[in-house]
Amino acid sequence: MESIEFKRIRAKLKKTQKETAQLIGTSIKAVHSYEQGWRKIPHHVERQMLFLFFRGIHGKNEEIPCWETLNCPDEKRNNCPAWEFKSGDLCWFINGTICSGEAHKNWQDKIAECKKCHLFKAIFQDTDNLSTTGGASKDEDT
Repeated sequence: MESIEFKRIRAKLKKTQKETAQLIGTSIKAVHSYEQGWRKIPHHVERQMLFLFFRGIHGKNEEIPCWETLNCPDEKRNNCPAWEFKSGDLCWFINGTICSGEAHKNWQDKIAECKKCHLFKAIFQDTDNLSTTGGASKDEDT
C-alpha cells in the first residue's frame, strides 16, 4: 500500500490521524510517517485499513459471494477458505484463497492479484482507485 492509498482510506473513513492510530493499534507518529511516505506501511496495517474501509463503507455485504460471481468449480471452491468460512465478501482479506489455482505465499502477492480482480475493484471503487495517485485527502490530524 502506498501512502496516498492510506491517506485516501483514512479520509473516506473520516478519521483523524489520532483516531486511525487507535483503530490500527499504533502511534500517531507512525500514521503520520505512513502518510508522508517516510515509513513503509506494514502488511498487517494495510489489511486492517482495507478491512475498516470495507466494513465502514459497505457494512455486511449481502451480495452474491465471490465463488458464485467467479463461477468457481466445486473442487476449487470446496478447498477455498473464503467458501469454508462463508466469507465471499471478504475473499480479498482471507489468506489462503485459491483464485489463481493455489494459495499465495505471502500477503503482498495475494493483494497484488486481488487488486486486479473485478470484484475487488468494485468493492474499493470508493477509494478513487487504490492503485493510482493524486486527488484530495484529509492531510493532517484534524
